Amino acid sequence: MSLEDVVERLKGDTEQRNKWVGVYIGVLAVILAICSSGGGNAAKDANRAHIEASNTWAFFQAKNIRRSTLSLAADELELMLAASPAVSADARRKFQDKIKDYREQMQKLTTDPVKKEGLDELFERGKSLEAARDVALRKDPYFDASQALLQIAIVMASIAILSNTRSTFIFSLVLALLGAVLTVDGFTLFLKLPFLHAGH
Repeated sequence: MSLEDVVERLKGDTEQRNKWVGVYIGVLAVILAICSSGGGNAAKDANRAHIEASNTWAFFQAKNIRRSTLSLAADELELMLAASPAVSADARRKFQDKIKDYREQMQKLTTDPVKKEGLDELFERGKSLEAARDVALRKDPYFDASQALLQIAIVMASIAILSNTRSTFIFSLVLALLGAVLTVDGFTLFLKLPFLHAGH
């Protein structure tokens, strides 16, 4: 076999390897796109849940103030009625009807199974929205770290093609594997890595 044949065969092997590295980079780009989408969704979900939770707690507070006002008014009417034993039967009935109306309004403010807008229902909704926000906030750092690792892995793979360096490609593979694991973890939160929750 001549020297020209050996060079040609080595060249062919390099081209084949570069094709596979190109496919590998393409796969990394797809994973990166999925990761980016997941990270964007996590951020939007956290923001949406935070806004909805804030609105729910504001509504809760307004209803709670209204309930307290009605309670004070009902108590005041009961005291007035108790302090006026000589009041006519008609006036007493009107007092009692008003007190009853206030108490019924208070009960509806406390729990409203039909509209789901009582204080009990709003409390549960607010807590649920806060939990959803916290989950989304826990997911976000995984996607951020994954995107960084995958981007570096793509750069290292490109350098491996240009420099024909095996160690650079292996380093890219390690980063890509870590990035892929963190991408999956961003969706599932299967692994809880404390250093990714430092700010949350």
